Amino acid sequence: MSEAITPTAQHALFTDARTHNGWLDRPVSDETLREIYDLMKWGPTSANCSPARMVFIRTPEGKEKLRPALSSGNLQKTLTAPVTAIVAWDSQFYDRLPELFPHGDARSWFTASPQLAEETAFRNSTMQAAYLIVACRALGLDTGPLSGFDREKVDAAFFTGSNLRSNLLINIGYGDTSKLYGRLPRLSFDDACGLL
Repeated sequence: MSEAITPTAQHALFTDARTHNGWLDRPVSDETLREIYDLMKWGPTSANCSPARMVFIRTPEGKEKLRPALSSGNLQKTLTAPVTAIVAWDSQFYDRLPELFPHGDARSWFTASPQLAEETAFRNSTMQAAYLIVACRALGLDTGPLSGFDREKVDAAFFTGSNLRSNLLINIGYGDTSKLYGRLPRLSFDDACGLL
């Protein structure tokens, strides 16, 4: 059985980590983005389906391509973030299942039901986005996930002619703590959980 991580690590991943809105002028290297992916890819997904696909936008040209899809409240913090990840899902993720889940004919589960395939891809890519956030924090980076954007515009700009559909955006970099909002409350265990 695994041992519990240290309280310091718990704080870095959860209790002290924040959603950032402003960024230090400090780049994130392509090597670091590869390290992030190499951590997050190990998070579990249904039948190891791994439907998430990411585009890491880190150039001014890429940010300008993204600009028309951003809501006004998310524009400045996204354009100034060193990296913005588009977390998308592959609508034909099941084509990789013979490789990723060789224990049975998992591909047929999804080719027989487009509704199940879409639901599975969306749910699991959302989980993978959460793993991406935790991987960034584990490597000392900050994140600012957001859903205030026009998915159709993102898909038209970045995924035309492909099987990919955008899910959410995650700004990645080194956060400017002077631009943080006050810490917001969370629901208590009794408000959010039940025991049977």
